[in-house]
Amino acid sequence: MTQQPLVGIVVVSHSRRIAEGVVELARQMAGDELRLEGVGGQPDGSIGTDADGIVAAIGRAQAGAGVVVIGDLGSAILATESAVEMLGPGEAGSVMISSGPLVEGAVVAAVQASIGQSLEEVVTAADAAKDLDKGVVR
Repeated sequence: MTQQPLVGIVVVSHSRRIAEGVVELARQMAGDELRLEGVGGQPDGSIGTDADGIVAAIGRAQAGAGVVVIGDLGSAILATESAVEMLGPGEAGSVMISSGPLVEGAVVAAVQASIGQSLEEVVTAADAAKDLDKGVVR
C-alpha cells in the first residue's frame, strides 16, 4: 500500500535560529516523515528574509500534496509572496500562505499534515491557531 504524499510546511522567520527552533518543535509533534523546512535570515546570516531561500525551502518541502508557508512578520509574508511569484504556475498553485501565528500555526499545521489532511485543511488549521486558548486566567 502506497502512502499518500503529505502537505509540506515551510517556516519563514527573520532569524535563522527562530526558524530552526520552530521546525524542531513542530517535528517533535509531527514526526520525521513530514517535510518541514525552516528558512530565516539573509544568506550572510544577518536578520532578514530571503525570497530565493524561501523558493528553495518550498521545493524541498513539496512532496506532491502542496506546501503551507507560515511567516513571523509582515515582510516575511511579502518575501514569501515574492518567492511564490518566482515559482512556475503549476508550483505556485500548490502553495498556500498562512495568516496564523508562527509557533502555534506551524505546530498545528505540522500535526494536521502528518495525519494526511489536505492542503486547504492544513492552512485552515494553521490560520485558526491564532484563536487557540492558552489557558491564561485573569
